[in-house]
Amino acid sequence: MWPFSRKQSLLGSGLLRGATDWHCHILPGVDDGVRTMEEALEVLAWYAEAGFREVWLTPHVMEDVPNTPAFLRERFDELKAAYRGPVALHLAAEHMLDNLFDERLAAGELLPMGESLLVETSFFNPPMDLRGILGRIREHGWQPLLAHPERYLYMDENDYRDIHASGVAFQLNLPTLTGLYGPEARRRARFLLREGFYDRSGTDLHRLKPIRSAVSDRVLPSDTVLRLKQLMG
Repeated sequence: MWPFSRKQSLLGSGLLRGATDWHCHILPGVDDGVRTMEEALEVLAWYAEAGFREVWLTPHVMEDVPNTPAFLRERFDELKAAYRGPVALHLAAEHMLDNLFDERLAAGELLPMGESLLVETSFFNPPMDLRGILGRIREHGWQPLLAHPERYLYMDENDYRDIHASGVAFQLNLPTLTGLYGPEARRRARFLLREGFYDRSGTDLHRLKPIRSAVSDRVLPSDTVLRLKQLMG
């Protein structure tokens, strides 16, 4: 019998204990996320307190933020040298599917997470030839991991089914289920979770305060907690 019988927060449910955050922006000073080393260390202290075991740092790579793998590795090494806590740190990137991505893919200048490559699109419009881009990623030997698909307003339920069936993995932003990104994104997230389409989860943390509040203060329905247990357990 599942140990969840009422509404609970993410923190109170125990689901974060031993969890991996597959998507966050805490590498300091490289994108619109955490700005300073001190702030990054504060976030990592909270991760340890919340019970996370591993964290993948996934800074933006896009035309407006053209981070290179070499630069991000340098900054990552600085953070690892400063951090003395128990959370295991890994480096990847969140790659926008834009013109820069095509150049980097052809040159092999990407930061995957193992056999997966975290990618995103505009929230409102797909890139030209989205299916073709996803196919080229697979041809290069990576499985596309689509960040926060619940936030892509141009997708409908059939799009989700077709894309996931084609071999693209989906990554849930956990705070979406608490309403952090609004009711429409939450509705879509509940649908995707109910259908079993999510493969990984993350916080997409840019700033600590809103994420800490979302996982600590806002409660989830018991059926949502049970499905998250299946995803994250």
